[in-house]
Amino acid sequence: MRSANGNARRQRGPRCPPGSVVRQRPRYRRRSRSPMAAARRLLSLLLPLAWARPAGCTDPRDGGWLAGTVPEEERCSVERVDASLTYSLFLQRFAFSRPVILRGITDNSAFRTLCTREKLLAAFGARPVRLSTANTYSYRKVDVPFQEYVEQLLKPQDPARLGSDTLYFFGDNNFTEWGPLFQHYVAPPFRIPGTSPAYSFGIAGSGSGVPFHWHGPGFSEVIFGRKRWFLYPPDQTPHFHPNETTLAWLHRTYPALLPAERPLECTLRPGEVLYFPDRWWHATLNLDTSVFISTFLG
Repeated sequence: MRSANGNARRQRGPRCPPGSVVRQRPRYRRRSRSPMAAARRLLSLLLPLAWARPAGCTDPRDGGWLAGTVPEEERCSVERVDASLTYSLFLQRFAFSRPVILRGITDNSAFRTLCTREKLLAAFGARPVRLSTANTYSYRKVDVPFQEYVEQLLKPQDPARLGSDTLYFFGDNNFTEWGPLFQHYVAPPFRIPGTSPAYSFGIAGSGSGVPFHWHGPGFSEVIFGRKRWFLYPPDQTPHFHPNETTLAWLHRTYPALLPAERPLECTLRPGEVLYFPDRWWHATLNLDTSVFISTFLG
């Protein structure tokens, strides 16, 4: 490729952000007709392909959690609103009828600084956490030290593994131990009349997620990473297997859906909060190693 002044410039693939620890690509000064130089030229053409997606990078701005390999779908069919949304408009437009993504409603930068990999391991590493299977019913529970989960089990989703065989940290929080952390979280200010909030905190690897299920209304905020959501209204039951992972559903079922059969969907980034109404079907897919917290309205 040539720049505007006609000089050749090398085209580079995306790479990890500044501050990441990565392997450097070799640089070559000039062309040569020798076999060794030809091999080097071929290598310089092939290496950018390996850099096309900087998976496995740890960026300090991402809390030290691993970036993922799952591609992001830019399409978003869930409405986004900003801090100008009033409580009365929330009740009128969204609370009982459809999901919405809230942006700038709260500031959880202080909570975010406490949720880096380093700080969570220092504060909770030796404490046990309860893991659930990443299937619709989450019937199996396993207790392990938090450090063991982060360092040994928190890995990208194996595409061949069922959700019923995948362990996932979300929801079963010991509020006596995790309460000091939750005190720093600023929950969305909107409530459904007659309900009270309950927190569920989670950390999950790239490609993991929970297949379709439903329950009462709530909010879910991404602290680190990216999280893709798929949602159907209560009267539109999605086609899925309760033990199949969301990743498998995305690869096998989603491509065959007609436009009218597609769910509402969007990818949440840090600081964004999704509200889902009562009894809405939803499935989640973590594109990166994700830290997230939900506020259920029971």
